[in-house]
Amino acid sequence: MTEDDHDGEPHTPHREEFHEAPIGHARVRGGMTVGELADEYGKAGIGAASVDRAVDVYAEMLADEEVRNFFGLAGAMVPTGMRQVVVDLIRDGHIDALVTTGANLTHDAIEAIGGKHHHGRAEPHDPHPAAPDAEPTGETPRDHDEHLRDEGVDRIYNVYLPQEHFALFESHLRENVFPAVERRVSIQEFTAELGRANAEQNRERDVEEDAGIAAAAYEHDVPIYCPAIQDSVLGIQAWIYSQTSEFGLDALGDMTHLSDLAFGAERAGAMVVGGGVPKNYVLQTMLTIPDAYDYAVQLTMDPDHTGGLSGATLDEARSWGKLEKSARNVTVVGDATITLPLVVAAARERAGESGI
Repeated sequence: MTEDDHDGEPHTPHREEFHEAPIGHARVRGGMTVGELADEYGKAGIGAASVDRAVDVYAEMLADEEVRNFFGLAGAMVPTGMRQVVVDLIRDGHIDALVTTGANLTHDAIEAIGGKHHHGRAEPHDPHPAAPDAEPTGETPRDHDEHLRDEGVDRIYNVYLPQEHFALFESHLRENVFPAVERRVSIQEFTAELGRANAEQNRERDVEEDAGIAAAAYEHDVPIYCPAIQDSVLGIQAWIYSQTSEFGLDALGDMTHLSDLAFGAERAGAMVVGGGVPKNYVLQTMLTIPDAYDYAVQLTMDPDHTGGLSGATLDEARSWGKLEKSARNVTVVGDATITLPLVVAAARERAGESGI
């Protein structure tokens, strides 16, 4: 079955149709819009064709006011610079529920209160934006990371984060977040308090950077679910604080909240960036209600042939009842820091949001 079959019937290609849909040759020019570029992708095959179909499906999701949009965000998307893409989608009403990692929420809060991530090197001989013509250092990859350790800098591939920002983050949690939740709460209630505190501190500290994802979600009543929160610095700090206070997290408390949100949707759409827990949590929600997703777009960096969750196709999810048989769905394999901005920008243009 192809991804674009809507009637649920197997599609057998006939020779006549080959004359109707020949591969075209993409043309690019200076000054073209990202939507026009996506149109050119649609003429081509392999990944380019998948990107164009993803833009088409996501544009339909965004334009349909009856669709409730569930957004899964995994991977190092915040520290690598994808934060504002998600913030703008929230503020423009294109995310109704966000499922993400504790790591993304940690890095989001760090930026909200004044910390910054920096361009770095993935390997010691890679060019650095600040010194592209620098002479080789003679370091081995191990030397490189040992040097960063001595300098108090953490590395996420080619992104650096000074460790003092984690101390700033810990103080922020203890002074501005935890005191407001001295009781057992759901994770979604906790992330809402984090968003409130991030927004408040962003204003009070007059931070130049945007207040971020959690703040935007709090201000627009968009719930954030973080089912594997303990797998992060945010989770570690929550655990430490819980040892000497009444604070605690109810790991199952969000499931009713999220299921009710899905149950009340006229139609539902999923945008899944990356894999892991956020992907599965978004998709498995439909196992708790009679309906399933009508639209789904997946941007993943993993292949499906290993049998792993992160690379599993959305067609496979259909076999579980997570997608309707008639659902429009597309999987795009590629670096999500490349595909997410392209698909979102082109979809917003195609949905009629001029100037985006």
